[in-house]
Amino acid sequence: MSSNSGRRRKAELVNGLLLLNKPAGITSNRALQKIKRLLNARKAGHTGSLDPAATGMLPLCFGEATKVCAYLLNADKTYRVTARLGEATDTGDADGQVIETAPVPVLDDHGWRKIIAGFVGDIEQVPPMYSALKKDGKRLYELARQGITVERQARKLRIHDIQLLEARGSRLVLRVHCSKGTYIRTLVEDIAKAAGTLAHAASLHREQVGDFSAADMLDLPTAVATVDADGPQALRERLMPPDAALASWPDVAIDSLAAGKFSGGQSVPVANAGLGLVRVYDDQKIFLGVGELSTTGKLAPKRIFHAAP
Repeated sequence: MSSNSGRRRKAELVNGLLLLNKPAGITSNRALQKIKRLLNARKAGHTGSLDPAATGMLPLCFGEATKVCAYLLNADKTYRVTARLGEATDTGDADGQVIETAPVPVLDDHGWRKIIAGFVGDIEQVPPMYSALKKDGKRLYELARQGITVERQARKLRIHDIQLLEARGSRLVLRVHCSKGTYIRTLVEDIAKAAGTLAHAASLHREQVGDFSAADMLDLPTAVATVDADGPQALRERLMPPDAALASWPDVAIDSLAAGKFSGGQSVPVANAGLGLVRVYDDQKIFLGVGELSTTGKLAPKRIFHAAP
């Protein structure tokens, strides 16, 4: 250890996924960089940023696993949000300044469920100014910090389900299962508006991304302690394989000859009937990548993966 002190280790090829339980108070990118350094990984990315104040599941992708980032971005997500009723903040969450207050209506669970039901299904949502979306090359949150508000186009999204977990006084707790691109802060504000009041997200925790289980998440202090005790390799052993992100997809197995062609970027004939994206494996059950089946019985490579050396 001492022989390497003061010297930066050369980053290594590390492949796999880590489900980080992001702590509050840091950006998603900062959390990624911390784990990247712990793993001494060369290439890394994350999917689905969480606000600095938010906690919960942040899938981190390393090496070849960065190729599944785009597919995870499209995955449904589940959040647990605690809303504070009667207060609106400039950011829509607890990090902002209170800009307006309003009386909190007296509603029982039935009343809240009736209001919430109006937000389940296909809805349109106007993104908040405090977001990473761009307008003329500038992030909206950069404009918001300058006191500038610009018009934003409403976007279509789907709220699969909203469960009422608690409604007491100024505290409203919901579990939201939604499509990509949903701003929970805005959803909370819109629900409060429908109830005749104001609100902001006092706390937000992402419980699930796609088919990943919350039980597989790793806390940042645990990751640090693992590396401190046993080195980067011990943390690397906690990584999930890249194809774990696509576990719900159909799979196709091809023989060694077809595998060579597929990995070389060529379409190959398959007996499988079907259409769309699939996981592709060789006859040794090694993950080769993402392919697309066509009605002509061809399997075209969309994302080719290379096994770790």
